[in-house]
Amino acid sequence: MFEYELHRLRSADLIREAQAYRLAREATSTRRAARRAAGARSAHGDTDERAHSDRPRRHRFARAV
Repeated sequence: MFEYELHRLRSADLIREAQAYRLAREATSTRRAARRAAGARSAHGDTDERAHSDRPRRHRFARAV
């Protein structure tokens, strides 16, 4: 009987742990989706956010001549 109770306790613990893991992954994916949506909105000029500096944006690669 003692082993059965230990099994039930361990099983319940694993179920709670899995539920917490799923909740954490869901929160992460929700935050990621919100960041993507916010990035898409700001990329299209829907917000009045300014750049960090007044310098013109540098291109990533040099132009081929």
